[in-house]
Amino acid sequence: MARRRKRKSRRRQEGRRILEHVPQYSIESGEEKPVTAARRFIQAEGILPPALLLVKRNEHTTDRYFWAEKGLFGAQYVEENHFLFPSLRTLETPPGQEPLALTAR
Repeated sequence: MARRRKRKSRRRQEGRRILEHVPQYSIESGEEKPVTAARRFIQAEGILPPALLLVKRNEHTTDRYFWAEKGLFGAQYVEENHFLFPSLRTLETPPGQEPLALTAR
């Protein structure tokens, strides 16, 4: 029996595209929990929102967090609910302004 592919959420794909334009920081958690390492890094470096933090837990696992005005969130939650974050609204393209394709005549 063939396996079916998992359906990709359009809303999450759109959120992922928006997060690509946010500054990213990669850190290692060391002995701390990933969230604690992310919070300490943000405070030590004085990072302003919006920002995406990639926290390497071990050689196989990397946790992704989004630093917003409201606090620290999991990146997957932000991808699915990007419309709730005012700092990401400025990065979206307005609905009527799709990129135009130029054709040579």
